[in-house]
This record gives sequence, structure tokens and C-alpha cells, in this order.
Amino acid sequence: MTALWLRKGRKLIAQNKKARHDYLILDTYEAGLVLTGTEVKSLRQGRASLVDGFVQMDGHEAWLYNVHVPEYSQGTWTNHSARRKRKLLLHRTEIDKLESKAQETGHTIVPLSLYFKDGRAKVEIALAKGKKEYDKRQALREKQDRREAERAISAVRRRQRA
Repeated sequence: MTALWLRKGRKLIAQNKKARHDYLILDTYEAGLVLTGTEVKSLRQGRASLVDGFVQMDGHEAWLYNVHVPEYSQGTWTNHSARRKRKLLLHRTEIDKLESKAQETGHTIVPLSLYFKDGRAKVEIALAKGKKEYDKRQALREKQDRREAERAISAVRRRQRA
């Protein structure tokens, strides 16, 4: 019998939906995380928030800041601090590429989702460019138009079947 945490597949812990609204996603990467034991246990309970998170390059290393992983409820003095910076595990070529792109004006690196993949904690990060207010309104308008078109098509199909 395999342990629950060794199961294959992808188990989503947290998503940053606001990042997709606020930024134009240029490229995505999957990175591993360096975590302590109580952080992993807290994540296995499905508790985390990526809302204010961002990635910064420091000395040719990628660090994840402001991601809230609450303290483990059964933890003792070994508990972690909730918003500590966490090291990301990426290949050297990916770090170099992200570092050079992040230097450009208007570009940033944001976390999109946090999940377990085959028992290991992973974070999906994205190289992103900030949207202007009118871009956000345009994206919302397009999404709403797409929904209305799909509703109209499904209503016509329902009438044809009846």
C-alpha cells in the first residue's frame, strides 16, 4: 500500500487567479520549492495563499517572496514563519533567462499556482508584463462576449433538439 503523499498525479493547493487578470503572461516555468517539514505538512492540508507573491533573483538564485503558508497546527517550536522567503529550484539556463528578462522594464515574475506533483511541492511561475487598466477592461469585455455567444449557441441547440 502506498502512502497518500506518494500518489501519482497533480494535486492543486493554491492558485493566483488575480495574476492572470493583472498581468499578460509571456512564459511559464515549473519550479521546485525548498521547504521545511512543517511547511509541507501545512501544504498537504491545502492551506496557502499566493495573492501577494512574487519572485526575485538574488545572486543567480530565484527566491519566492510573500507567499503565505500558515503555521502547521500541530507544530511545536519547530514551526516555520508564515511569509518567509523560499528558494526556488530551477535549471541554470532557466534562471539566466528569467534574470535577463526580468531586468527589462515592465516585466516581473509572479507565481500562478502551487501544487503537489508526484508527491513533491511545485510552483508554476510566469514571466509577466503588467496590464494597463484599459487592457483589463478589454479582457473582461472579451470574456463576457465569449460567454454570451456560447449561451446563445447552446440555446439554439436546445431549441433544435426540442
